[in-house]
Amino acid sequence: MLKVLIADDEPLARARLRFLLCNEEDLALEGECRNGKEVISTLHAHHYDVLFLDIQMPGSDGFEILQQLDPAQMPITVFVTAHNHYAVQAFEVHALDYLTKPIEPERLQSTLQRIRERVAYQSAFQTQEQLKAALLALKPQNTYPARLVVPNGTRDAFVPVDEIEWIEAADYYACLHVGGRSLMLRETIKQLAETLDPRKFVRVHRSAIVNIAHVREILREGRSEGWVYLTNGQRLKMSKTGWQNLLAANRA
Repeated sequence: MLKVLIADDEPLARARLRFLLCNEEDLALEGECRNGKEVISTLHAHHYDVLFLDIQMPGSDGFEILQQLDPAQMPITVFVTAHNHYAVQAFEVHALDYLTKPIEPERLQSTLQRIRERVAYQSAFQTQEQLKAALLALKPQNTYPARLVVPNGTRDAFVPVDEIEWIEAADYYACLHVGGRSLMLRETIKQLAETLDPRKFVRVHRSAIVNIAHVREILREGRSEGWVYLTNGQRLKMSKTGWQNLLAANRA
């Protein structure tokens, strides 16, 4: 059921529109206003789906009323007036339709059909947005390992990723530098770059990934290359892309 508000300073005009709407089963006439002040206070206090708004009323005209309303409070608006020269301005403020007095039943039916189509569209759009939100909530979020398993003969070492200072490419292996240890993992540096959290681990060169928590400073040499200095004193080559990746990760 659509809640309707009629705003017109002429009692006979309100009565005629009320009569024309009384047999519409999906419409409920919930209020009437006689001037702009009443319209604004009513819409601030209550929700309406449709507003039939006279343009020329005491206090504020229809256009001034719309300017004082928050878009979130705005019902579907149909302007009603005795003068058709306001038509262009009415559509400029995104009114759904424009009716001239005296309102003809056939013309009103055309407007009501447009109102129903707009409501159906808004309902479908809202349902679609709710479905998108629900699917997004169900979609697994990116998860990154807290530890890496490094095989070593008959033993497997569990290495907390936060303790990894940097990773060095070694053909089809990657060398994890953890404290004073170097551990060889049978994964390429490209695979590790895709596995680890990019907010914490940044590939600064084709042969090196750094844990940004262990980066002390960077030194740029020219426009294309530079160096990354870690807290343990290690110095690593840095490419231009690596420098950009570091800055992006620091802003994330």
